[in-house]
Amino acid sequence: MDLYSQKRRWKLLLLIFALSIGAISLVYTNYLVSMMAESERRNAELWAFSTKLKSEVDDEHFLDFLTDVQNKYAQIPAILADSEDKILAYKELDSTKTNNPNDKSRTYDPLYFREQLEVMKDQHPPINIKIATGEQLFVYYKDSQLLTSLKYYPYRQLSGITVFLILAYLAFSSSRRSEQNQVWVGMAKETAHQLGTPISSIMAWIEILKEKYGHKDAELLDEMENDVMRLEIIAERFSKIGSAPVLEKHNVKEVVRNFINYLEKRITKKIKFEVNGDSIEAELSVPLFEWVIENLCKNAVNAIGTNEGKISLNVSQNKTHVYIDVTDTGTGIPKSKFETVFQPGYTTRKRGWGLGLSLTRRIVENYHKGQVFVKDSELGKGTTFRVILNAGKKVA
Repeated sequence: MDLYSQKRRWKLLLLIFALSIGAISLVYTNYLVSMMAESERRNAELWAFSTKLKSEVDDEHFLDFLTDVQNKYAQIPAILADSEDKILAYKELDSTKTNNPNDKSRTYDPLYFREQLEVMKDQHPPINIKIATGEQLFVYYKDSQLLTSLKYYPYRQLSGITVFLILAYLAFSSSRRSEQNQVWVGMAKETAHQLGTPISSIMAWIEILKEKYGHKDAELLDEMENDVMRLEIIAERFSKIGSAPVLEKHNVKEVVRNFINYLEKRITKKIKFEVNGDSIEAELSVPLFEWVIENLCKNAVNAIGTNEGKISLNVSQNKTHVYIDVTDTGTGIPKSKFETVFQPGYTTRKRGWGLGLSLTRRIVENYHKGQVFVKDSELGKGTTFRVILNAGKKVA
């Protein structure tokens, strides 16, 4: 399993673990809510029963006892109403308001009590009581503030935890990317520095060989010199990592053609190259842009493998953008992997690092302010990658 797949699997496992904790929290909280709801229903029934008893007895001490029971043990918001919804009594509602127009000590607000009655009707079925006179009364009640808070607590808690985890993940990812960038830039610049001395030395040896054997092996020495020049370009590429490159106007098709002329001599003859399209200018860092084309072409070569195939590069434009399409006749990419192939560490090769396409996207998007993506792919038939750059002008 490649590094990217391992990371994705661990992320999935952590997500499942977090969801499991959330689900357990919700289930347990709902259990507590149901237990408290049953308790409040019993309190409402207690208030209803004691109200019924108060209408049937005349003993003053017993009436005081029933009132004390209602005040101490039936502490839930409730309303006693008749069959026509006339409010006869209420408890645990706003103590500053009253439904009695004769009560001058509090604010008379019948609308408030009507609204509370409707809320109670929506929340719970009423408790019916029949008093001594034969009249049918109804006790309505609603959830206490504690029960209401408990119902929504796990959702608020999970929302807070989710926001915290997202912020922590973003901060950690940003910090990790910053560290990775520093390591990457440091290694790249050190590599460029280390390559400098042997490249200069090899160039000197080639000049000596030209003086001694140039008339016999001129073509061979020229190709050796081309390879050393390519090493110089590679060293220059690494030296530019981490710093903003200088972009200059270049003929995109010419840059692509020059690189293909170098590459096609160094891979299997079973693969044919084709460069088509218009001569168009765009602002490029040629060493870095050649790296993009190199990575896309090498990816195409690996997709074709040991079979015969073709790699086509087509340059086109509209009013605002230049398009470079790299099409191969390789194995193709599943649609589900169109984005995954650009992730660091993702590779289908046994000895691959999975950095080529990730680096390609970095160069195009960060340094050239463009885009690169899988335009189209079909398993067994091939793939087209598209690079989009800001357009210059068409070259005559």
